[in-house]
Amino acid sequence: MENTAPLKGIKVVDFTEVQSGPSCTQMLAWLGADVIKIERPGVGDATRKELQFNPDLPSYYFLQLNSDKKSLSLDAKTADGKAILTKLIKECDIFVENLHPGAMDKLGFGWEEVHKLNPKCIYGTIKGFPLSSKYKDLKAYEPIAQVTAAAATTTGWFEGPDNIPTQSGAALGDSNTGMHLLIGLLAALQQRNNTGEGCYVYQSMHNACLNLCRIKTRDQLTLDKIGYLTQYPQYPDQKFGKTVPRSGNIEGGGVLGWTYKCKPAGDMDTAEEGNNYVYVILQRGAKDFEAACKAMGFEDWLTNPDFNTADARDRHKQAIYKRIGEWTADKTKYEVTEILGKAGVPVGPVVSTQELMADESLYDGNTLVKINQGGEIGEFVTVGCPFTMSNYQPEYGPAPELGGNTEEILTSLGYSAEEQAEFAKNGTTKPVMVDGKKEM
Repeated sequence: MENTAPLKGIKVVDFTEVQSGPSCTQMLAWLGADVIKIERPGVGDATRKELQFNPDLPSYYFLQLNSDKKSLSLDAKTADGKAILTKLIKECDIFVENLHPGAMDKLGFGWEEVHKLNPKCIYGTIKGFPLSSKYKDLKAYEPIAQVTAAAATTTGWFEGPDNIPTQSGAALGDSNTGMHLLIGLLAALQQRNNTGEGCYVYQSMHNACLNLCRIKTRDQLTLDKIGYLTQYPQYPDQKFGKTVPRSGNIEGGGVLGWTYKCKPAGDMDTAEEGNNYVYVILQRGAKDFEAACKAMGFEDWLTNPDFNTADARDRHKQAIYKRIGEWTADKTKYEVTEILGKAGVPVGPVVSTQELMADESLYDGNTLVKINQGGEIGEFVTVGCPFTMSNYQPEYGPAPELGGNTEEILTSLGYSAEEQAEFAKNGTTKPVMVDGKKEM
């Protein structure tokens, strides 16, 4: 069978850890690249021992972000480590790192140094902020990216004690940044086909987060122009300030969307869990609105001037929320979805992580996948490659053991068994032992 992997023959040196970088390099591996993950001897990626379900096994955090990679145990601070990394760079197509600002330059493997070693190598980096930012030297984590890119101030409830800037449950600053870098690296590979030379791809967590907040900048422009936002629940009864407010559960565009409570439906949708809700959208078009009214039995709205136009509905949101909420209250979220879905109304049940992962229809080879890690861990579930290709299907393999491919990689670079033994002894590929204990 023909190997149609898009990145077949592409070699990647993965000098990343935690989530933003590994999410990118894992996708490169799933697309067929040979990805070598550099890990500190005896320690490895920080996520190996974060949020563990068993202190003797790697965490799901690590497993879900490092499938199909090879692990090279290497201390790039030693002379031998630098020499080994240099050899890898000279034969790789992509080098990716996400260390804190200045770390790679201090180590001797910043963009300029790597470009001299291998002009064809594409250098991908993830940092917290764009180089033009006054915060460019800060260490950044997921929440830092969200709060500085206006995601947090526009997320959450708009009144009451919970009216505080709120993080999204989605990893806007981490995995989202990895996917943005992936786009840049793939573009750079295509560019290299034309120029013959690699380039520097710089992706900030801030900008990846901001890219997903584009419509909030749209709202700020509108607010600056007219002083109010008709799609927000605050309109028309509450005063708008100078900045885009938190919007609760609006859809975000011009249609009227909201989350409505339903009666519980089964073990995974109990009142205690708090996920017995459905999301319903009333579209602005007259025919679409008519279909929704007939499906819910609200035909009186079709002749009521408070509701029979989109602009009127914007002015009477609270009455709409109240009535639809009363209609959904004695139905399960699935019943509401079936009734409105048949009528062509945009609707969807609020799905929990447990319910999502129990849905066998999603195990389609891309949406959710099961990976056999082997040993005590066995099989685990993760999110697969989010897009499908008509002539290629990723194969999802296990995450590597710490340093599990060290001998294989060093041998491929031409190092003898004797040299490898010396690397292990001098701390390049294994922790230095002092009085029988690892030197940290």
